[in-house]
Amino acid sequence: MYAIVKTGGKQFMASKDEVLIVEKLEGEPGSKVEFTDVLMLIDGKTHKMGSPFLEGAVVTGEIVRQGKAAKINAFNYKAKKNERKRWGHRQPETHVRILSVDGGK
Repeated sequence: MYAIVKTGGKQFMASKDEVLIVEKLEGEPGSKVEFTDVLMLIDGKTHKMGSPFLEGAVVTGEIVRQGKAAKINAFNYKAKKNERKRWGHRQPETHVRILSVDGGK
């Protein structure tokens, strides 16, 4: 059984014992987190779709670690103006281990 959940403006496929890397969630490693925005549940040959979310469906996970993604480097350059600007960015992320997928009603 797996579910399609929405978090951080993105959609993820979540199944039991899988580790998802999602946008930063509040909490310490070891704390539990619940995803209630479940769009779809798939169990073998049957599936349930929400409009937009399924009522009572919950995906439970545990925060494994908080971290940052790989660095993105950017560079601006204007010819003949001696203008150069370089910067970088590392997006915060959370690693979540899925503990259970509950279909609800």
